[in-house]
Amino acid sequence: MSAGANPFAQFEKSFSQAGTTYKYFDLVSIDSKYDNLPYSIRVLLESAVRNCDNFHILEKDVQSILGWSPALKQGSNDVEVSFKPARVILQDFTGVPAVVDFAAMRDAVLDLGGNPEKINPICPADLVIDHSVQVDFARVPDALAKNQTLEFERNKERFTFLKWGAKAFNNMLIVPPGSGIVHQVNLEYLARVVFENDAADGSKILYPDSVVGTDSHTTMINGLGVLGWGVGGIEAEAVMLGQSISMLLPEVIGYKLVGKLSPLVTSTDLVLTITKHLRQLGVVGKFVEFYGPGVAELSIADRATISNMCPEYGATVGYFPIDENTLGYMKQTNRSEKKIDIIREYLKATQQLRNYADESQDPKFTQSITLDLSTVVTSVSGPKRPHDRVSVSDMPQDFKSCLSSPVGFKGFAIAPEARAAFGEFQWDDGKTYKLQHGSVVIAAITSCTNTSNPSVMLGAGLLAKNAVEKGLSILPYIKTSLSPGSGVVTYYLKESGVIPYLEKLGFDIVGYGCMTCIGNSGPLDENVMNTIEKNSLVCAGVLSGNRNFEGRIHPNTRANYLASPLLVIAYAIAGRVDIDFEKEPLGVDANGKNVFLRDIWPTRTEIQEVENKHVIPAMFQEVYSKIELGSQDWQTLQVSDGKLFSWSDDSTYIKRPPFFEGMTRDLPKQQSIQKARCLLFLGDSVTTDHISPAGSIARNSPAARFLSDRSITPRDFNSYGSRRGNDAIMSRGTFANIRLVNKLVTKTGPRTVHIPSQEELDIFDAAERYREEGTPLVLVVGKDYGSGSSRDWAAKGPFLLGVKAVIAESYERIHRSNLVGMGIIPLQFLPGQNAETLNLNGRELYNIALPESGLKPGQKVQVEADGNVFETILRFDTEVDITYYRNGGILNYMIRKMLS
Repeated sequence: MSAGANPFAQFEKSFSQAGTTYKYFDLVSIDSKYDNLPYSIRVLLESAVRNCDNFHILEKDVQSILGWSPALKQGSNDVEVSFKPARVILQDFTGVPAVVDFAAMRDAVLDLGGNPEKINPICPADLVIDHSVQVDFARVPDALAKNQTLEFERNKERFTFLKWGAKAFNNMLIVPPGSGIVHQVNLEYLARVVFENDAADGSKILYPDSVVGTDSHTTMINGLGVLGWGVGGIEAEAVMLGQSISMLLPEVIGYKLVGKLSPLVTSTDLVLTITKHLRQLGVVGKFVEFYGPGVAELSIADRATISNMCPEYGATVGYFPIDENTLGYMKQTNRSEKKIDIIREYLKATQQLRNYADESQDPKFTQSITLDLSTVVTSVSGPKRPHDRVSVSDMPQDFKSCLSSPVGFKGFAIAPEARAAFGEFQWDDGKTYKLQHGSVVIAAITSCTNTSNPSVMLGAGLLAKNAVEKGLSILPYIKTSLSPGSGVVTYYLKESGVIPYLEKLGFDIVGYGCMTCIGNSGPLDENVMNTIEKNSLVCAGVLSGNRNFEGRIHPNTRANYLASPLLVIAYAIAGRVDIDFEKEPLGVDANGKNVFLRDIWPTRTEIQEVENKHVIPAMFQEVYSKIELGSQDWQTLQVSDGKLFSWSDDSTYIKRPPFFEGMTRDLPKQQSIQKARCLLFLGDSVTTDHISPAGSIARNSPAARFLSDRSITPRDFNSYGSRRGNDAIMSRGTFANIRLVNKLVTKTGPRTVHIPSQEELDIFDAAERYREEGTPLVLVVGKDYGSGSSRDWAAKGPFLLGVKAVIAESYERIHRSNLVGMGIIPLQFLPGQNAETLNLNGRELYNIALPESGLKPGQKVQVEADGNVFETILRFDTEVDITYYRNGGILNYMIRKMLS
């Protein structure tokens, strides 16, 4: 069967502006049901109508989307549809494996007798080389220059490979290192809002911008009215090759905002409130669409902050339909007036331009909930999860409670006699300093969540100014850093005059990328680390990020709190997180008068005045007009012109992956899994941070031994992220998180038991032992397996370790998709059952019975574990999932498809 004519061609209409004809699909005329559809569903519908060819996209997909209703309930009346996003965005660390896989696919196609140059992105791909360094030089005036030099020294090989990819593959835009965080660059520069493509007859075709990206925080772009979400790198590669995404039509939760925020509250406080609220409600796998008069009170940056943390509250998207404020932001960020006028006319014609004050435009939702913005208070979240919001006024008591509570998301189980523990050390200034439970040792203004928002960044600058003028300072051992999301932020911070005050407090600009939020804070001072470890202290990191999972930020900060940039500075000045800001001063001024936080805190009105004056279109024009040029180092980087990459056996950065080794043109025979061993026996909320290699490479790890055997010193180990193009490193770093709790061993960390010998080994070494013995592997886990960032290596790593199936209570949406994409079987315990109720201990032999043919989505699959027989649900949710599995994964499927 091949693609045919579009059955909805009669609904194509046009308008003219300045002598150019613009064509679009008139969605309003297709069916009266359109008027009641949520705006996010309208984007799905437009894509289906425009791409309908009764091959990739079927007429029934269009009818299914048109038939969306509030009565749709996931799990009871699931409806599968196909969706073709307008583009794909890749960030450096997840983009490298994609380009590696594309290069390897070209080799595989050539080996199987095909034309390798057919492997090219069809869907446009924006690849941002997210400058993500280890901040070794924080609190140093030239930290930025040193970090950028260090970045090129460490990663020249990876950058060379990516620059080769930009030349070798069509339809791929690369934004060089040092440019900013991918999501902020997307918001300020890459996003089109409405696409404008050339047609064969010289006219232009208009359609909504939509995007999938290889990072879960791709959702940030929904704040601009661009429908987008995170997918695994594996799925993104398939979209780049022209495949549609198969998805279940989602429930849409309407989140109504009313009222106004208090003058002293920030957008960070709002997003932490929404995150806790929606996580409690339960929105996993659902769309959340914001509406109500309160939305108009929020800037696009505020909306983007809320959309950014969508993975933390669990939804697929947190969507803000386009309104005049959106178009105003486009003007502010230097998008052309002509293009904005075209976008406005198109959106009006298709009823996709929202007036939040007009209730008659409110669509129907699966469920509606309301938040009064005036009820939001100053907040942080922690100490181990982003949805555990705590009012700042409650922090002293909450932290005290966490110290005494049992080990868990809100507990450290510190014995009564140890709660007053402290340690002292001497600093370079000759003074002795004291650390205790709650002492702040890392304070970072970081992450796209907040650094894209002028109100909180300028607010932090004004707070710093007020603090310095009051004579306040920060203790020298606290590792402070400022990593703006783009060059524009640096521009307006300088123009507004607040940079000197930030630097005075130690918040020097250290780079442009995902830093402390992803674990790239760099090392703490050795005296600080020794004092923490010797006295078993629960010290804290405070950061303006979106993730604070255990073990993510730094091994020595057991408590980590998400906070606005303003509060990051406030807690850094205080030096501890258990301060009562209302009753305790931050310090004293020159006259010996107590200075409280309220004395230096700027209001939203004060911040807005500075923002209106200094955040202007000319800044965006100057920064982004030369962004694709990159630095001098990037411009002088020499790369080859070949269409096939020349792999080096000696490289520890870029290696041809083994995913296609032994691949044949014909489908492999489907087989049951026999006599498998459990590699890991895990509990609830195992995140991709626990699974995927991330952060620095520990010196006692299998990856470190691999590098040392190749004469690479610890100083040059770099991070797992920078070595994502080498599967030998990444497989050794899979499940290498020091906070991993594997019930097969007694201690926390990346260890397991080789069951036949009862020997305790590093996880990679145990997997290798099983491989040598020809033993397939399974994982037995609890709820929410794979939550967190959408990391393809969280699926690729287990695949390379020999994992054939995962048995879980539930899965995070993206991770389940990634497992399928690698040919790993996701099985789910029946409702009310889990490893404990079934008396499993992880030491059994597992047999999983799969039919030789006729697999069906969601069917029951029998598992036998040492005579204990139980049924599971096969979490192949669509027929496409089954097709990918039968091919051995999505990439293998694409190669066979191209060869046929």
